[in-house]
Amino acid sequence: MKIIICGSMKVSEKMVKIKVKLEKAGHKVLLPRHTEEYAEMKTSDHIHNESVKNKIDNDLIRDYYNEIQGGDAILAINEDLNEIPGYIGGNTFLEMGFAHVLNKKIFLLNEIPEMNYKDEIVAMQPIILNDSLEQIKN
Repeated sequence: MKIIICGSMKVSEKMVKIKVKLEKAGHKVLLPRHTEEYAEMKTSDHIHNESVKNKIDNDLIRDYYNEIQGGDAILAINEDLNEIPGYIGGNTFLEMGFAHVLNKKIFLLNEIPEMNYKDEIVAMQPIILNDSLEQIKN
């Protein structure tokens, strides 16, 4: 299965570790652009510099839509961030919407967070993994 990983760059180290595990299980895995570089920096201080200008200059939103279109599923890495258990940020929520409209499987690493758009996330019917990647089968 070709899996597109989505999530905040604040959890880039975890995304890289999950990519390795999924590849060992036989999946093809794609990370957001620059994830490995962010993970190597081991700090989230650089994240703010990435934001709007980088997204516009590199057309990152449209680029990841195209990647999702070519994949079989997405895996949203929703870790505890911003004092919210299982946080799903704006970009990840958008990417989940892309996957839903494209009829791709949507996996969530952890439970759906208590956020303003929880109903929309529930309506997309993601498969909750409860941090168990073994549930993802080819």
